[in-house]
Amino acid sequence: MTELLEHAVKTARALSPERQDDLARIVLAYAGHAEPVIELSAEEEADLIEAQAEMERGEFASEEEVEAVLSRFRD
Repeated sequence: MTELLEHAVKTARALSPERQDDLARIVLAYAGHAEPVIELSAEEEADLIEAQAEMERGEFASEEEVEAVLSRFRD
């Protein structure tokens, strides 16, 4: 293990268990872990299926709609 990775692991140990799990999922996905690293609830899965159907129908937010949402998070 490299020094940088050792430092990252040491730093991650100070995070909450939830944040550690989030980080672990990211590392596993980056490393090509074959199994799904995020389990969706039934509601989340239904939302994802609907979003995919909207994409297939070409239903995308307009630039104005996107800007309206993003503007809420800008200073």
